[in-house]
Amino acid sequence: MNSHPTQNPHQSSSQSLAQSPPSQISPSQKSPEAPPNYRERLNQLRAAFPSWGIDGFIIPHQDEFLSEYLPSCAERLAWVTGFTGSAGYAVVLESKAVALTNGIYEIQIRREVDTSLYEIGDYTKISIGEWIARNCADGAKIGYDPMLITRDQLDQMNSFLRTKKIELVATSENPIDQIWHDRPAPPLGLVELFPDAVAGHTMHEKIAMLCEILRSKGAQSLILTDPASICWLLNVRGRDIDYNPLVLSYLILHHHGHADWYVDGRKITQTVKSFLQPHIGFQHPESFTADVRRLEGGVMLDPQNAPVYIEMILHESGASGSGAKMIAAKNPCLMLKAVKTKSEQTAIKQSHVRDGVAMVRFLYWLDCQDFSKVKYTEIDLSDKLAEFRKAHLSFRDLSFATISGWADHGAVIHYHARPDSAYIITGNDLYLLDSGAQYEYGTTDITRTIVIGEIDADRRKFFTAVLQGHIAVATSIFDSATTGADMDAKARGPLKLLGADYAHGTGHGVGCYLGVHEEATAISPRSTDKYFTPGMLLSNEPGYYRENHFGIRHESLMFCQENSDGNYYWETITLVPFDLRGVEWEMMSPHELQWLAAYHAHIFEILSPFLDSQELDWLRHTCFDLLPE
Repeated sequence: MNSHPTQNPHQSSSQSLAQSPPSQISPSQKSPEAPPNYRERLNQLRAAFPSWGIDGFIIPHQDEFLSEYLPSCAERLAWVTGFTGSAGYAVVLESKAVALTNGIYEIQIRREVDTSLYEIGDYTKISIGEWIARNCADGAKIGYDPMLITRDQLDQMNSFLRTKKIELVATSENPIDQIWHDRPAPPLGLVELFPDAVAGHTMHEKIAMLCEILRSKGAQSLILTDPASICWLLNVRGRDIDYNPLVLSYLILHHHGHADWYVDGRKITQTVKSFLQPHIGFQHPESFTADVRRLEGGVMLDPQNAPVYIEMILHESGASGSGAKMIAAKNPCLMLKAVKTKSEQTAIKQSHVRDGVAMVRFLYWLDCQDFSKVKYTEIDLSDKLAEFRKAHLSFRDLSFATISGWADHGAVIHYHARPDSAYIITGNDLYLLDSGAQYEYGTTDITRTIVIGEIDADRRKFFTAVLQGHIAVATSIFDSATTGADMDAKARGPLKLLGADYAHGTGHGVGCYLGVHEEATAISPRSTDKYFTPGMLLSNEPGYYRENHFGIRHESLMFCQENSDGNYYWETITLVPFDLRGVEWEMMSPHELQWLAAYHAHIFEILSPFLDSQELDWLRHTCFDLLPE
């Protein structure tokens, strides 16, 4: 079944789209248990190129909602290449192919992708457009699925291709779907209501905010393709994909306040339907394309966050003289949902108390193990942590796949332990644990690097430098003109004194029982135009990774708040102590020691009532006894 929002969403659009040929690929005869044959899949894809009239095909890690986390039916990049990271692209040509990711997945992609089939690259160093320009002949035609690519991404690629007259050709269907014969069906998770009292604004109030924005832009309607924005707007949550309580759907909001929601009716209970009607019209996803074509007047669409296919429809309709005129504008929901209401902040903080209790219980359990006698793998440890989290009635899911990395596996930034390669915890080294949970009304994300046994001075030195960077961010006092890049520089300062750095941003936005990653702002060297507003929830996660040796990351979540002087500060809400056994105390300043002591005292005060006597003794020792006199 096609996972696009209509059964054949491209079929009646512009004639420039390459038309789908009849499938000429016979189904694979391999047993479902057999390991994937990526060479065969690559050959099958290439065999289809002549029928499509293309010389290559672009495969992004995206679905028609441009999501970071994908349903299994949209994991086309993994199906073709074997790469399972959440950021990447492949370009397949007739005689060569490349798989590109960023620094976060640099080690992982080399471990997962067969380099006899694919070149490996970093798209922050060589973009897709650059690679195509270098490897394709003049006049080549490279296909892409317009449901999976944005206008900005296309423009970036074309900027490298025009001089060689290489043409990017939108296909009417995705060629991979024709050869992926056991492709899973799209998800059908049930929709549930999110309480107005927790959201802080009703659906009607949020719609009124957006309608005011529409009027200010001279727009008649707004198209939303981001499921997190739709869930935030309607005060609903869903279960369509792992870790993220989202409803995969599209929505069109009209200036008079009515909205059409393009969602599979099997996801909607009568309770949800009764609550949302009559202000929300429930439409079948297959009617989306036709309804976009019927829009008139100004239509707001975010070209950075919407499939270019929708833009093609609007331009085609507008060209007829009687249709819509696209108004390119940032999705207004992004900033509105990034700034948490007071009630959202309260709910999120309550979730962090629950998560802090689960983490402390796990860390106490971990400290009680004798790894010279018991044999636990990285997976055993992540499963044990999940047990502690699941013990609370408000637990709903993990917020992402736990990163449980012992020793050199900790150097793989987004490491995922597998049964055939997971380490047994043994010896002396660092254990990097990056995890999070979705509770009833809040999302958590925390990383602690844990000392097991004894570690050398080199590890302590970098452990401490990363902690100093974390504290530099956590103690910042700043104003509204401070950018994400400014804040990022503070985190990297202590490491740079050691001649070191890390290949990821320092902080990302986090949702309120939504996605663990939100994009309205960030702490990153590239965030020169990203600013902070009181109520925003971000992570603070500097790190250091030495391939084949060890990895270190210290991450907490924090709210941007405003003090009485009108300046901004960070309120750290994660309630888990750092492992002070890893600190080189001579490196720490009095200011850093003061913050660390105060933070640990705060954790002890908040979590003490929820712990038994043994857990409490462990927490007291961890928070206070290990600090220097």
